[in-house]
Amino acid sequence: MTDRMAPMPKAPAPAGRFIAIWVFSVRRRHLDDFKSAYGPAGTWAALFRKADGYLGTELCADRANPRRFFTIDRWRTRAAFDAFHRRFRAEYEALDRLCEPFTEHEQLIAELETVG
Repeated sequence: MTDRMAPMPKAPAPAGRFIAIWVFSVRRRHLDDFKSAYGPAGTWAALFRKADGYLGTELCADRANPRRFFTIDRWRTRAAFDAFHRRFRAEYEALDRLCEPFTEHEQLIAELETVG
C-alpha cells in the first residue's frame, strides 16, 4: 500500500540558480497593498519579468506572525539578476519608493545559489 501523503520527488534545480530571500514586517493597514505588490502576479514580479533570466517569485506568510512575510525570488543565474538591476535601476528604485509605505521593516536575509 502506498502512502498518498508522501511527497512526490522533485527534480533538483540546476546548479547555479540564484535565489534572493527578503523578510518584511508589513503595516497592518497595508496588508492587501503589500500582497498585491509582492505576490507572484504583483507589481514587483511584473518588473522582474521584463528581464531575461527571471524564473518567478513566491510570497510566503509567517504562520506565527500575520504581518511578517518572505519573498523568494528565483533567477537563472546571479549574472541575470545583476543585469536586471543594471538595466532597470530607475524603475526598481521608483517602485521601491512607491511600496515603502507598506512596510515597517525589510531586509535581504539570503542570497543563495543552487548546487544541484
